[in-house]
Amino acid sequence: MTRLPGIHHDANCVVVQGEASVVLIDAGTSWYQALQVERILGLLDETTQPEHLLLTSRRYPFSGAAAHFVEQWPDLRVHAGEAGVAALETGDFFSTWANRYDSDMPAVRAEPMSDLDIIALGDGGVQAIALPGHAPEGMGFMVEDRSTVVVGAALPRADLPARLDLPGASLLEHVSSLKRLLSLDLDALVPMRGPAIRGAPHVREVVSRHLMHFEAVLEDEGRRPRGWARPAPSALWLTPRDPWPLEEREQPSE
Repeated sequence: MTRLPGIHHDANCVVVQGEASVVLIDAGTSWYQALQVERILGLLDETTQPEHLLLTSRRYPFSGAAAHFVEQWPDLRVHAGEAGVAALETGDFFSTWANRYDSDMPAVRAEPMSDLDIIALGDGGVQAIALPGHAPEGMGFMVEDRSTVVVGAALPRADLPARLDLPGASLLEHVSSLKRLLSLDLDALVPMRGPAIRGAPHVREVVSRHLMHFEAVLEDEGRRPRGWARPAPSALWLTPRDPWPLEEREQPSE
């Protein structure tokens, strides 16, 4: 399992290599799609082709390069939560948020994926974990032999809570998804940005902080906390007025 750090607006891309197949999780924007493909090819031998691309959501920082990936690997199957499939296949630049990046949204054929679906690797698997809230189709993907979940925008970074004023977002569902993450007793999770959050106690601490924040927002009828800056149009996260702890530091790969 290798995390390719996101470039600029791109989300982290994760490459999971098994004995029988290679799975990619999230593609990044179309801005750096050629470089992203080169980074992935550098991890694989000449005869290996990725078979599956799993998208944690329809949003452009995760899915914008998906069509280019299929051009590179024609047999690649793209999977996303069912609620996001139509937007991906029509290249909907509004609900994917691509319009906020002054970009088109390259359309790509996608197969619907449901909670607890498993993509077999031959020596383990990757299991879909429904995490709606930041997007109706929000998914996390658990790499079973590592007790690690790639969570996408459900948790943008340890110190950055998700932005929930995007098309289709739901505060109630997001709170439920964070509770589900907390119940999984994970050893690590990979957020949208930055390195993995490692160690079961630290994972619980980080997820609990996000959960407590959104439960407080829910009690305040969904209002953004007072004094917090308005997010940039392209941002999928909010920035707390008083910085949250951030122990993780970026590494070239992991």
